[in-house]
Amino acid sequence: MSAEQKRIEQHYSNQINWLKWGPYLSERQWGTVREDYSADGNSWDYVSHDAARSKAYRWGEEGMAGLSDDKQLLCLGLALWNGKDAILKERLFGLTNNEGNHGEDVKELYYYLDSTPTHSYMKMLYKYPQQAFPYSWLAEENRRRGKQEPEFELIDTGTFDEDKYFDVFTEYAKQSEEDILIQYTIYNRGSEDAPIHVLPQLWYRNTWFNGEARPEILFQGHNTMYLRCNQLGDYYCYADGNPEALFTDNETNNERLYQAANEVPYVKDGINNRVVNGDTAAVNPSHEGTKAAFWYQYTVPAKGKVVIRLRLSKMKKKTPFHGFDQMLASRHADADKFYATRHTAGSTDDEKLVQRQAWAGMLWSKQYYNYNIKRWLDGDANEPVPPKERRHGRNSHWKHFVAEDILSMPDKWEYPWFAAWDLAFHCIALAPVDADFAKNQLRLLVSANYIHPNGQLPAYEWDFSDVNPPVHALATWIVFNIDRKRTGKNDLVFLEEIFQKLLLNFTWWVNRKDSEGNNIFEGGFLGLDNIGVFNRSAPIPGGGLLEQADGTSWMAMYSLNMMRIAMELALHNKAYESMAVKFAEHFLYIAGSLANLGEDSLGLWDDEDGFYYDVLRKPDCSWDRLRLRTLVGLIPMFAVIIFDEAKWQNLPGLTERLDWFMNQRPDLVNLVSRWKDTKGTETHLFSLLRGHRMKLLLRRMLDANEFLSDYGIRSLSKVYEQTPYQYILNGADYSVKYTPAESDSNMFGGNSNWRGPIWMPMNYLLVGALHRFHEYYTDDFKVEYPTGSGQYLTLAEIAHALSKRLKGIFLRNEKGERPVFGGHPKFNQDEHFKDYILFYEYFHGDTGKGLGASHQTGWTGLVALLK
Repeated sequence: MSAEQKRIEQHYSNQINWLKWGPYLSERQWGTVREDYSADGNSWDYVSHDAARSKAYRWGEEGMAGLSDDKQLLCLGLALWNGKDAILKERLFGLTNNEGNHGEDVKELYYYLDSTPTHSYMKMLYKYPQQAFPYSWLAEENRRRGKQEPEFELIDTGTFDEDKYFDVFTEYAKQSEEDILIQYTIYNRGSEDAPIHVLPQLWYRNTWFNGEARPEILFQGHNTMYLRCNQLGDYYCYADGNPEALFTDNETNNERLYQAANEVPYVKDGINNRVVNGDTAAVNPSHEGTKAAFWYQYTVPAKGKVVIRLRLSKMKKKTPFHGFDQMLASRHADADKFYATRHTAGSTDDEKLVQRQAWAGMLWSKQYYNYNIKRWLDGDANEPVPPKERRHGRNSHWKHFVAEDILSMPDKWEYPWFAAWDLAFHCIALAPVDADFAKNQLRLLVSANYIHPNGQLPAYEWDFSDVNPPVHALATWIVFNIDRKRTGKNDLVFLEEIFQKLLLNFTWWVNRKDSEGNNIFEGGFLGLDNIGVFNRSAPIPGGGLLEQADGTSWMAMYSLNMMRIAMELALHNKAYESMAVKFAEHFLYIAGSLANLGEDSLGLWDDEDGFYYDVLRKPDCSWDRLRLRTLVGLIPMFAVIIFDEAKWQNLPGLTERLDWFMNQRPDLVNLVSRWKDTKGTETHLFSLLRGHRMKLLLRRMLDANEFLSDYGIRSLSKVYEQTPYQYILNGADYSVKYTPAESDSNMFGGNSNWRGPIWMPMNYLLVGALHRFHEYYTDDFKVEYPTGSGQYLTLAEIAHALSKRLKGIFLRNEKGERPVFGGHPKFNQDEHFKDYILFYEYFHGDTGKGLGASHQTGWTGLVALLK
């Protein structure tokens, strides 16, 4: 057992709290719903990037390369100044949804390079220009550009062309759970000496505004700060070298923001004002406060470096830097040994690099998430009452919701809030390195503090009442099996706990999203933003009802995964056998509805095209099948499970009931794949697709002229590039064109695009479905790949080929380039760029270039699991 694995087991057996400290700071607290106390709910304008340095937050904190305790009482983050910027670089800069030509977008270059699950070792890189940071230029140029033009990024400004920048590496290593070594290594990549100010900052989250005891930071001389807090306990922070200590308070600068008197003499932006503006009165000469910094000033030699060391410890130390370098090296070596046991067998060095950075990004993207909706609606004690409009606005029906947890975030800048289906995929990707954390995340989402009393799961902070695809049961089953395979543990308590809560959620879906009671589900946009003809989050123009192939297929998948979990539990507790029966029958009814068997529905399968389509049910009772080929029509492939003969025979109640059902409704049973028969490896198959329909879908999916890209499966058929799909409703034209990069319109927000790009989580599910189909059909079943090639492969071989295409987004190709970089020479060729990977939100449908949120490692991290 590796040293890191021992730490993991010590933590989850409640011996040592190795996760007391971690990278739990957000990278953007401003512009979030939690910090918005406006009447109109315009979160982006209520607290801006410009205001952030001066405003004390209510719900959480942000910082660069930062860490905090698990209640985010004490924070540590890095601030930098190149001597030219108008402000300290304390937080990452980006554009709001209204400023960017393709929506919100961080405009910085930073990389998560390493982290162990217990954060015993972590490493991050931030690239800081030596010239003035082009804040205004980035904002103005993106504002000038339209939807048809690409985003204007920091690299496009020429800032890095002559290597006039610093590479700032941050490393953390834990001596023990409350003794943390911190090292900053700053490289001057330029050919001239360059000045830099480095300010490691410590501050307490402002909890005293609500009446709690006020903590304090005191200077004790000899580069030592004493941090005193009733809730957290006392700590010491030691600094190496000869920095100056600066102190202020984490209090709002009312004078700057609101032209009102400050309540205290020293405010949040005091350190900024001291360093940048030379205002000596901005910091406390008594060397005490609730925010402090060690101020280092260096001229870094050309091509040279400087190293800064700190130590944050619960213990008082006479020689805090004795053995520092050896401990840092030891924890790094521990990380190497841990990941050596996690890398896929036979991986190349480049594959290992991508896999490790993918997991690093996920582990760095944990965040302290604090949101009490009732208190947010009512207002805080000793603070003004929020506007009355809030009482009936965003999330007002979720007053039970209380979160104060460490959560896996999609992207701590662009999406610094959880999303229900993102989180499920995060758990799948994290399970091979920390299955216990993954299981606890799944538990959180169905806990009483999160799940609505009516059974709905909260979708995401901007609208908890929206609907994400129901993938929680799938994630639960996959995480359970990853854990079982690696450890040999059969965590039935976890499985049962989640299953019981998901019964509530499944019932909510049936009651709320099947409005006609015909097992055809609506669901709304279901996380796929603009994939449809209409805005699926809004009512159909002119009225009507959209019966969705994806909503219905997700529910078929949900039914099968609940059935599979119930079967596993029934092997140990026969009471669950009847639940397996219930979900098996529900699945069969959904299959019938999808396949045109409903008396009052067209059904969603189209025999002529061999594809699944949405159906628009109009107010005049007429129907239109919307023959737009999108990923929606491939989602029925996800509804597939296999189980072996031994389990089948051990559940006689299930088999007897299904035999009875087969006699009563052979029309339904004949729709689905061979659930009664065994084949090959003595397995049974439950699926929406029999072999014939699956081949018809795969004919489209594996066609390079439709869905098959060199980098995975596109979200929209490429046939609509030259001939857009057109649908006229009430005189309005609802055309859809293949758009392989960012969205070219403002439709549905415009910063995510499902009309052509490649999305990793959906591709991951397709690959998994092919593997499951192959396990049943074996090598006897072959399909043409690619369509029209004359080459026939097994489903497992096709799954492997798709995985190779997806991994190829990040790996060096025959030219030595990584497609994710979009052909940029600096990223592909420069020794200080070419091996640092960004895991984007989605990818160009033709080139594989990374698009959307640049650090959405959460579900793109699934690439680490592809073989």
